Amino acid sequence: MKEFLPQTLNGIMNKPLRTLGKKENFLGLEDRFSSYSSSKVVVLPVPYEHTVSYGGGTGRGPRAILDASRYVEFYDEELETELCTRVGIATLPPLALGQSTDARAMGKIRTAAEKLLDDGKFVAVLGGEHTISQATIRAHLDRYPDLSILHFDAHADLRQAYEGNRYSHACVMARVCEYMEPARIVQVGIRALSPEEAQFIRTSGITTLYAHQIRSNEEWMAAILPKLSPNVYVTFDVDAFDPPLMPSTGTPEPNGLQWPETMRLLRQVGEQRRIVGFDVVEFAPHRGMSHPDYTAAKLTYKLMNYACRSSE
Repeated sequence: MKEFLPQTLNGIMNKPLRTLGKKENFLGLEDRFSSYSSSKVVVLPVPYEHTVSYGGGTGRGPRAILDASRYVEFYDEELETELCTRVGIATLPPLALGQSTDARAMGKIRTAAEKLLDDGKFVAVLGGEHTISQATIRAHLDRYPDLSILHFDAHADLRQAYEGNRYSHACVMARVCEYMEPARIVQVGIRALSPEEAQFIRTSGITTLYAHQIRSNEEWMAAILPKLSPNVYVTFDVDAFDPPLMPSTGTPEPNGLQWPETMRLLRQVGEQRRIVGFDVVEFAPHRGMSHPDYTAAKLTYKLMNYACRSSE
């Protein structure tokens, strides 16, 4: 599979922009529903894996999600719509990062996202490790100055550095806090963090709903929407889910989110706010275990449906 090279900083495209065909693209869509020019939604696969700390495999995540998506039904019975044939979903080849890592890789990812946003596309990013989100969030913040972040995760990701690297996946939200106010970040499902991260949460203004709080309070969702601005970016680390639902991730933490409550929250956000972009990250497929692949693909399509509903 060939890779998509983003626009360079001097504005020259290294290769003509192309999209994946029916046998490789998201949902297995025919050309008339997946061309770049006519599609509202664009899937950007970013198979970046550089700082894994326990289980590996996130670099294979985008391809596995795309493969599984071809078995997801087009029609969403909850919202009574067939989004893909109504608005179109184009899928780009994986973003070519070469040997680039850390700051240089983030620059390339941000440039690619900015190019798609400049073209008026809704950008759905498939990772890859969570590090990539700092680049795509920054691209969206430039376009939506009031942006707030809805962060699903088992981990706070607020370490200043991890294993000597400030660009570790364990530091992604700390990097985001360097260019936007922490009070505009809402974290959901957190259940693994360091004392320093806990202290930062207490003093920075971040809204964090820990997993144990969610389990002990049936009204936990009511605390989220008031903290979100009109324009919301969703960053979804799949380890936010409970391990039996999502075992294919680097560090599966017990006591995670369940599917119904997660979809209920995302639907509320889609109905009462505007979801302007999202990423699904940290999916690490296991050979011989297909249900997590399908779950990640279904999650991606549900996010598209809720997001496009919010823009209508």
